[in-house]
Amino acid sequence: MVSTLGVAVVGFGWMGRVHTQAYVRLPHHFPQLPLRPELVAVADEVPGRAEEAAAQYGFATPVRDWRDIAADPRVRAVSIAAPNFLHREIGVAMAEAGKHIWIEKPVGLTAEDARAVAGAVAKAGVQGTVGFNYRGAPAVATARELIASGEIGTVTHVRIRLFSDYAAHPEGALTWRYERERGGSGVLGDLASHGVDLARFLLGEIESLAADTAVFIPERARPTGATAGHARATGGEPGPVENEDYVGCLLRFSSGARGVLEASRVSVGEQNNYGFEVHGTKGALFWDFRRMGELGVSRGTAYQDQPVSTLYVGPGHGEYAAFQPGSANSMGYDDLKVIEAYHFLRSVAEGTAHGPTLEDAVRSAAALDAMSRSAERRGWVDLA
Repeated sequence: MVSTLGVAVVGFGWMGRVHTQAYVRLPHHFPQLPLRPELVAVADEVPGRAEEAAAQYGFATPVRDWRDIAADPRVRAVSIAAPNFLHREIGVAMAEAGKHIWIEKPVGLTAEDARAVAGAVAKAGVQGTVGFNYRGAPAVATARELIASGEIGTVTHVRIRLFSDYAAHPEGALTWRYERERGGSGVLGDLASHGVDLARFLLGEIESLAADTAVFIPERARPTGATAGHARATGGEPGPVENEDYVGCLLRFSSGARGVLEASRVSVGEQNNYGFEVHGTKGALFWDFRRMGELGVSRGTAYQDQPVSTLYVGPGHGEYAAFQPGSANSMGYDDLKVIEAYHFLRSVAEGTAHGPTLEDAVRSAAALDAMSRSAERRGWVDLA
């Protein structure tokens, strides 16, 4: 028997749209799910944006204030896609109102913020999932299985990269993303949070780390009006960039493995160059988000001069079968958010967590805080 679940979206920039589209597509890809999302309400403080969302996607009620959604008894689950500095307040309020939450990373500005939201979710007995979408890629899920089964031996070291150029233009507007008070730790929260989650998803807990950070574009122009995404601004009053453009980090895992994590938002020539290389005592795995359906695999007994083959993911790998009938058919970013939505509603339906949880967000945020401390102290930091 299928029942409906009233859902709402808070924050209707690009990510809010992605969440909404995932809800709309969910019944088509996962018809076996006993819950069907019903678009009840959407909130955005920018005048007209919520109304536009309602007209385009069919939300019953557009509002300016997210508190109206917290008070709405029709809403049982909420997507939180607002700016980082609002994550804690909104997340805690929605949980206390008894609503399940699907919240974007990094879940606030600090580990303390993430713990506050996680605590509210646990106390309220609701479900919570986090937007660590890259772990949902079928090739990444397959890499995790190969590592766990010992196919590449004991993991010795990993390199994780997240390079992008979305902030590379010097005319990029000085939005909240570049302010410490509202944007937190810059590229650490934006991209390195995904890197930490991938590291933990594949290799387990991080024991200690040493990091270095930098700001390469120290000043930007303030926007003169509302912005969305990564808009440019010219002629506005200049202001300082307060958070990080780049982070490089050495990792030590509890397993004894070593790692390198590097992230940059100002890498000219790089567009979504996200991926990893995992090396073990008998083989290696290679993944590039831009070729999301391919996993490079080296395994065998040759050790030296051992070749690498390409595994094209297909049915049987992660949630691939929900999207395509045969191997090597392409999936995209939005499909990963549909997988997130599926895990979220499955968690609600079954009362047990599926996919990335608030505890994963806390662990990621703790590592980001440790990176900031390490860069300031110029030394290694242990993770409790």
